[in-house]
Order: sequence, then C-alpha cells, then structure tokens
Amino acid sequence: MSNLIIAISRTYGSGGRVIGRMLSETMKIPYYDRNLIYLASNNTGIDLKYFAKYDEDMKKKIFDDLIPSEKNNYVSKEEIFMRQAEVIKDVADNGDCVIVGRCADRILKNSGHRVLKVFIYANEIDCVETIMRKLSVSKNEASKIIAQINKHRSDYYTYHTGNDWMNAKNYDICINTSEYDVEKINEMIIKYSKIFRKL
Repeated sequence: MSNLIIAISRTYGSGGRVIGRMLSETMKIPYYDRNLIYLASNNTGIDLKYFAKYDEDMKKKIFDDLIPSEKNNYVSKEEIFMRQAEVIKDVADNGDCVIVGRCADRILKNSGHRVLKVFIYANEIDCVETIMRKLSVSKNEASKIIAQINKHRSDYYTYHTGNDWMNAKNYDICINTSEYDVEKINEMIIKYSKIFRKL
C-alpha cells in the first residue's frame, strides 16, 4: 500500500519548517527534518558530527570529500547521503509523513509511494526580516546568510539529484508565503493532498 509523503523544499526564511510542523500536527502524521541525521547516525554507527557537518553543505575543500569514520576508515559524502536516503525510504515505508529538505522528493521518486512535492519560498524582503528577528542580525548580515544558505541548499540538491532546486517543474505545488498566512497554506496543502492521493 502506498503512503502519502509530503516532501517540502524551502528557501531560507520562508517558513517551510513551520508549515511542515503544522501539517504534521494537523494531519497527525510524523514530521522529519534534522532528526533524520540522528536516525541515520544511529542506524549506521557513523558519528553524528559527520552527518551534521555535511548536512546540506557542499563547500568544496581539499580532501573534503573524504571524512573519517569511528573505525578510522573513510566515508564519502555519497556514503553519508546514501545512508540518510535509506532512512528516508524507511520512514516513508512506515506510513504517511512530512519530510523537510534532504532531497526527499527525488529519493522517493520511484518508491511506490504518493510523494507530494512542495516548494516553499517568500519575497526577499520578508525572508530578510524573518532572519533579522530570528538571529538578531542586521539587514545586510541577514541578506548574506540567506544567500549563502540558499546556495548551499541549491548546490546540495543539484549535486545529489542533477536537477535545479528552484525549478518549478520539479514540484507539484509552489507557494509564496509572502502572499498567504501559514494557516491558509496549511489548509491549501491538506486539501490538495486529499486530491493528490486519489490521482
């Protein structure tokens, strides 16, 4: 039996995590985000710090593609990604859920489950204001942080999937959170998910 997986990709400061958690609570289904790296670490024995270090970070440095494991062997970024992908497939097999980030939309493409691919974004000024409040930084600092994190997310997605992270063709729904409040967006996605499940 196929499960409904709501896979959310989001620009930094757009409220994607807030929406994901709200969907999880309203629909009474599990929510997965950063906790996936804890599950992957527990399942593989690879130290959590390595999953955290390379979580959505594709900066290139000399020797950066190889990192030491607990057994003094070396594990590649691809291995880290593959282990995390296995956990994503496992949680999807366990039932309906919401997964934020981590290329879940592509990882689950041929899983046999109904994967509702959602892209959340917002106007730049709104993202900047959100990050200024969240991190207590200046407008310029917030803008730089947003640009850097979005670039990392884009690079991570492209590196592991070969696709353009911000291309609307990759998603079933693209929502600008500057245009609607989170409650309305929550309602919209739930209504669409009911239709989507039957398609």
